Amino acid sequence: MTSMHDFSATSIDGQDLDLSAYEGQVVLVVNVASQCGLTPQYQGLQALYDSYGDKGFTILGFPCDQFGHQEPGTEDEIATFCESSFGVSFPMFAKIEVNGDGAHPLYRWLKSEHGGILGDAIKWNFAKFLVGPDGQVIDRYAPTTKPEKLTGDIEKALAKARTTEG
Repeated sequence: MTSMHDFSATSIDGQDLDLSAYEGQVVLVVNVASQCGLTPQYQGLQALYDSYGDKGFTILGFPCDQFGHQEPGTEDEIATFCESSFGVSFPMFAKIEVNGDGAHPLYRWLKSEHGGILGDAIKWNFAKFLVGPDGQVIDRYAPTTKPEKLTGDIEKALAKARTTEG
């Protein structure tokens, strides 16, 4: 069975990363943008990472410029913006596409595992996928779902992970 751990992606600083490095962790995968009305969600995402990052949780941010040209910058510009504006310290990746023929393989898989209300396509920036420690998709959240609304699901996934590791 395919899982998130079967994929790789390029980090924002150009390193190829095997996503199996996140095996055993609860992961929130988010397509992000720096010039979107939802960009302030970076603050909430960082708060989640600060709260749960030492408990087996991480966030993977994937910049995407497919929605209203709201992520026009280079990887260096994106990294600088995220760090200076929101103190982002969770892993960020190189800019990708999430829809269409050029969609990153991870996103093709995520969408096939958990479609949205109006079909599989990602509708906008800040769509979120919660992935369990086994690499399987637990749930998908709309772009407008505020990060703080995910705390209950994250805590439940972390608790389940703790009970299955022993």
